[in-house]
Amino acid sequence: MTAGSFDTVLAILPDAWSSDLHLSHPTARECQIVWTLSSQAWADALSLPQYLEESAYLTTVPLARYGAMTNWILTDKTLPPDQRPIICSCETFRKRAFISDVDGSLAENIIHGVASVFCNPDLRRRGYGSRLMKELATILRNFQAEIMEPIGSVLYSDIGKKYYADLGWHPFPINTHIELDPSTSSDRIRVTRLRSDDLERLCSQDEDMIRKEMSSPSSTSKTRMMLVPDLDHMLWHHQKEDFVCKKLFGKQPHIKGALVGQAGYRMWAIWTHRFSGSPDDASSENTLHVLRLVIENQANPGTSQGSPFERQVEQMREILLAARHEAAEWNLHRVMMWGPTPLVSNLVKRTGIQSRTVDRDHEGIASLLWYGEGSGKEDTLEWLGNEKYGWC
Repeated sequence: MTAGSFDTVLAILPDAWSSDLHLSHPTARECQIVWTLSSQAWADALSLPQYLEESAYLTTVPLARYGAMTNWILTDKTLPPDQRPIICSCETFRKRAFISDVDGSLAENIIHGVASVFCNPDLRRRGYGSRLMKELATILRNFQAEIMEPIGSVLYSDIGKKYYADLGWHPFPINTHIELDPSTSSDRIRVTRLRSDDLERLCSQDEDMIRKEMSSPSSTSKTRMMLVPDLDHMLWHHQKEDFVCKKLFGKQPHIKGALVGQAGYRMWAIWTHRFSGSPDDASSENTLHVLRLVIENQANPGTSQGSPFERQVEQMREILLAARHEAAEWNLHRVMMWGPTPLVSNLVKRTGIQSRTVDRDHEGIASLLWYGEGSGKEDTLEWLGNEKYGWC
């Protein structure tokens, strides 16, 4: 479609609630249009050609391949593919989730993660984005149900809480993270640095611990839900970071996290390097994100002294030192850890390492559209492990 014909189509486009509009899957050519349009929002430090290459590549990696990722467009159904306008677009990711009732009965379901919601800038404030999301909310209820029953949909809003709440995705009220500055401190860091080959074993062990914890009765009398922090989640983030770092620096990060302690009493963190701006821009928000933090045999968060707690304080100190050092090595401007539990917040505070606790009210707002029993809101549902690995 030429620029002139595209302008003509836009001029006669049906209104947002016309029956001529529907959700469809883009062709390969249309994907290029989608990615070109969205590059202004999400190319980060990449050039447009690099971003187009990355977008295509990320359809082939874990959490996306084998039909786990689906591209969607809102378009005019009266026009043929490659001749129809791309009004709005998004992606969905099929994610595993554990659901546990108050008695500890554990089930596994699908939760569809919604990402990269984008509307053509020339068409905003005309209701098309709302039409896209309303159509999607209905479709996802039964989408890919032949694989496993969908129980809901999650997204992470970067435009505050109200817009997606009005469309059914309820924002959970607490979206907190801990920030730390990078450091090249000469303190000896006593951790095992994690590499890609370590992750499958650790993710499997993490999943076993989650199953055990969620199979016990609830202490809050609420249903519990958790996106499974499986290897596919970690690999999606790491394949993305590897691609970006290869383009920017000609090399890839080999350190994927840190572990400390003996079996049964370990603590580990898996992280990713995110370059949202130029590596040379001191004002950019380039960040080392902790994707997942795991603590075996957690101490009582109300405890202020005693050997289990003090051991975990020291373990946390080593993990944070390693993360800050890794951030400094890659010239990242901060370390960020989403969703700290009361125990984690207490441990971080007790390490004596300077940190900041941030309550997000506009970006990274975890939001849930619930298809299961109950309201799906915090009065009946507890969202466990709301950490960065779940973001997409």
